[in-house]
Amino acid sequence: MEVQKPWLTLYPEEIPHELLLDDGKSLHDYLKQSALEFPTKTAIHFLGKELSYSEVYNQSLKLANYFQSLGLQKDERVSIMLPNCPQAVIAYYGVLLAGGIVVQTNPLYMERELEYQLKDSESTFIITLDLLYPRVSKMKALTKIKHIIVTSIKDYLPFPKNLLYPMIQKKQNQLVVKVEHEGTTHQFKKIMEIAQPDIEIHDCDPINDIALLQYTGGTTGFPKGVMLTHHNVASNTKMCSTWMYKCKRGEESILGIIPFFHVYGMTTVMNLSVMQGYKMILLPKFDAKDALKTIGKLKPTLFPGAPTIYIALLNHPDIQKYDLSSIKCCISGSAPLPVEVQEKFEQVTGGRLVEGYGLSETSPVTHANFIWGERKKGSIGVPWPNTEAIVYSYERDGIAEPNELGEIAIRGPQVMKGYWNKKEETEATFKDDWLLTGDIGYMDEAGYFYIVDRKKDMILAGGYNIYPREIEEVLYEHEKVLEVVVAGVPDPYRGETVKAYIVLKDGQDATTEEFNEYARKHLAAYKVPRIYEFRDELPKTAVGKILRRALVDEEKEKMKNAN
Repeated sequence: MEVQKPWLTLYPEEIPHELLLDDGKSLHDYLKQSALEFPTKTAIHFLGKELSYSEVYNQSLKLANYFQSLGLQKDERVSIMLPNCPQAVIAYYGVLLAGGIVVQTNPLYMERELEYQLKDSESTFIITLDLLYPRVSKMKALTKIKHIIVTSIKDYLPFPKNLLYPMIQKKQNQLVVKVEHEGTTHQFKKIMEIAQPDIEIHDCDPINDIALLQYTGGTTGFPKGVMLTHHNVASNTKMCSTWMYKCKRGEESILGIIPFFHVYGMTTVMNLSVMQGYKMILLPKFDAKDALKTIGKLKPTLFPGAPTIYIALLNHPDIQKYDLSSIKCCISGSAPLPVEVQEKFEQVTGGRLVEGYGLSETSPVTHANFIWGERKKGSIGVPWPNTEAIVYSYERDGIAEPNELGEIAIRGPQVMKGYWNKKEETEATFKDDWLLTGDIGYMDEAGYFYIVDRKKDMILAGGYNIYPREIEEVLYEHEKVLEVVVAGVPDPYRGETVKAYIVLKDGQDATTEEFNEYARKHLAAYKVPRIYEFRDELPKTAVGKILRRALVDEEKEKMKNAN
């Protein structure tokens, strides 16, 4: 299929159409490079504690040395189950330097989810927090885990916070766990004291060697391990730095709220910082007030986030007390960005907030709006350099015409190698050498792409195809709405019907009738929600993506119990 690329004529002159990619460089080569170029520059700021690039590299080498002393072999899988903290960065590069494959693991996983991922990935090592040790230790009898490395938030806190931390834990009724450095349980802090920064260097083929298994969200079926190579992730990181062409090497600072165990945070905060010598300002969890205080005090210039994060900040009652003007630019990912949120955030910060698009299978970014150029509201923007995108029409078995709906497909150096141990699922996800995203959308004549909805989220009601995102955009414009998600729920007559789940802004009251009247003014009758449910909060993933599928499953369970 011959691919037309009208979007290339839209590129600002600072963004090349094709990048010269470092095919021979591994991800850990970039850490070594920054440690040599910026040895004393702050790589990580964590709750008052700072680590330089040479310190991060040195500690990553020590951890790699310790892994190898325990017998870690090339391509063995190591699970990292940590929030955003210095240990998460050191562990990531330590695993890669030792020749292992990183398995990013959500610290919120309960035992069943953790057991599934550790079994599927066949991980032999896991690095986790002391708070999580009781849960993780049970996995040794159930999986192939041989060694558990345990760390604590206080290990990288400055004095006197490190001494006060256990008291704060007790005060907040958090579990205080004491773990000894013995047998197959190892203390991260002790490793840093006893290990040497000398390692056996394994040959790395960046194009073919897997750097990490990035598990999909599992919102539909069981999560799958996405095999991302060093080249996949490094290519996408280089595209990201090119897109932000006004940012200066070695001079920017990034607010790291998006978790590193999510591919978006891993690329746009951790790998981007390491590649470009930026400072990472890390927060172990998202709290709106803490985030506002941090921006006001530490003045980050870049702030990748998710719509729910920006919404929470904009609706915080104290937002006017903080100076957010340091923020130059933000790329929003993981979920559609409502236009109203984009405009309001730019007004408050004076920076630029644009929507990007991607998926775990593409390391993750494939499209974004121009940060300092023309952009179109409601669009995910245009493909990044070296990235090809088409809208695949099933009707014509080929490329759709401009403005014709179809499934978006991607080709480029950031596209995964496949799913771990899932040959059939891998083959079903590719058509020839194009990755099928599962997202329904279209491209306009200029080359801007638009997502209408997930193929699996489309609502089929009374013979009509209804796309939840369109309805959500309308409801987000209502002055009382804080968050909203729309889903198709079972209906005996229409097959499915449209239901809106709404979280109101603080102090607001509303009725179904009020929203019904509002929706009818802006939507065709068949798209208007038939049911409204007002909630205090919506179920979300750790990165802030609203779990539409969880709400649909709730409805199905209700119906089953009613019958």
